[in-house]
Amino acid sequence: MAIAFIQEFKIKGDDRSTANYDAIADALKTSSPPAGLVVHSAGWDEDGGVFRIFDVWETREAADRFMREQLQPLLEQGPANPDNAAQPDREGMYELHDVVAG
Repeated sequence: MAIAFIQEFKIKGDDRSTANYDAIADALKTSSPPAGLVVHSAGWDEDGGVFRIFDVWETREAADRFMREQLQPLLEQGPANPDNAAQPDREGMYELHDVVAG
């Protein structure tokens, strides 16, 4: 069953820095997607007041494996910009009823 993964970071003032996100994305070499990733997106939702990361994975196991083996080791090294580091204000996974990909 396909699952969604979501993280949201509240916008603070007029800060629109993506230094920490960009450093992780560069380290992950996202030009070749990890096994099981259907789609990854990240961007500013001004109406929602958040920077949102939204992924769709083929299975929860694939998402968990990526986070455990690739993402978590990078996060443990610390943020590229410690002055602008924050834990997500929202994070979660849920099963998707339907996925249509082009």
